[in-house]
Amino acid sequence: MAMYMWIQKLKPFILVVFLQLGLAGMDIICKAALNEGTSNYVLVVYRHAVATIVVTPFAIILNRTTRPKMTLPIFIRMMVLGLLEPVIDQNLYYLGMKHTTATFGAAMANILPAITFVMACIMRLEKVKMRSIRSQAKVFGTFATVTGAMIMTLVKGPVLQLFRTRGGGTTSNNIQNGSDSSGISLQNSIKGSLMIAIGMFCQACFVILRATTLKKYPTEISLTAWICFLGTVEGAVVALVMERANTTVWSIHWDAKLLAAVYSGIVCSGVAYYIQGVVMKDRGPVFVTAFNPLSMVIVAVLSTFMLAEQLTLGRIIGAIVIVAGLYLVVWGKSKDYKLPSPVDEQSALPTELADPEGIDEPMALPTELADRGGNRMDNFSHEMIIADE
Repeated sequence: MAMYMWIQKLKPFILVVFLQLGLAGMDIICKAALNEGTSNYVLVVYRHAVATIVVTPFAIILNRTTRPKMTLPIFIRMMVLGLLEPVIDQNLYYLGMKHTTATFGAAMANILPAITFVMACIMRLEKVKMRSIRSQAKVFGTFATVTGAMIMTLVKGPVLQLFRTRGGGTTSNNIQNGSDSSGISLQNSIKGSLMIAIGMFCQACFVILRATTLKKYPTEISLTAWICFLGTVEGAVVALVMERANTTVWSIHWDAKLLAAVYSGIVCSGVAYYIQGVVMKDRGPVFVTAFNPLSMVIVAVLSTFMLAEQLTLGRIIGAIVIVAGLYLVVWGKSKDYKLPSPVDEQSALPTELADPEGIDEPMALPTELADRGGNRMDNFSHEMIIADE
């Protein structure tokens, strides 16, 4: 019993940590491919084509009997999902990394939980009571993440040689964009920040819309396959328009472009979308985005060795402020979700049980949950999460 509770409690944390490890690898590999001249539009298409090929067989086999009926409103939602994250967000994120660095992109992505929190409040998926200290932490943490992103963008400071690297800390892409010795110029920093910020806004919209779509189409693998397929089609249209004068960008060789497409397609689109759906149904959309700083730390260390990127004091301070604000939000949300016990899952409780503290007409509890004296259990939690039917 105790082991079951620990496994259920740790499962969402293990899944999101694995997710961030995969995303960190994507930042490094895709930045290397972009530095070699890979088109971000074509990379997005190949990435989701690979994800579609990998995920679709699992969706056909595993969801053969549980897949809900497709309706026009659900299909329109899927088309919007395929446009928001696979096309708009990823293209803007890759363009932002072209103008900056992999570490900068991973750090800026930490504003995603704050944007998701604001969007969840607007959509009434998140509750805020300003008299509660935890709600205040959510709000202040949101402002802190935005402040940290501005510090990273506008403040440079001296270059910090945390590790000995080769190459002088300036990539060929940054040299072409007129960067100084610290890695990227202020103009490129602002331009890249705006692109990444808009991309994060689109991803927050994607996370919120996906959370609501899962309630009407509760098959994570099938939804993932549809998002990847529609993202491939929509991304191909965008790529054909943007790269119409340069057909050579579609060529595939045994190089960083192929590795980036295969890795990001399997790990960061196929597997990541599925993990997000599983965790989102249990913990909500904000929790899914709350572990981005782990990816930032991994990218900062790996890119220093592999891409010879340099870190400045301003960007480290900004990253620290973002992380502090992020975990204010996480702390504020720590009481929002409580894990159901095995008894709750085995008893098939009705969904309209009364609140012990409420004044509504209470329903009688099942006899299994009554004590020997016939009294109700005093410790029955009214915050139990009922799984989506």
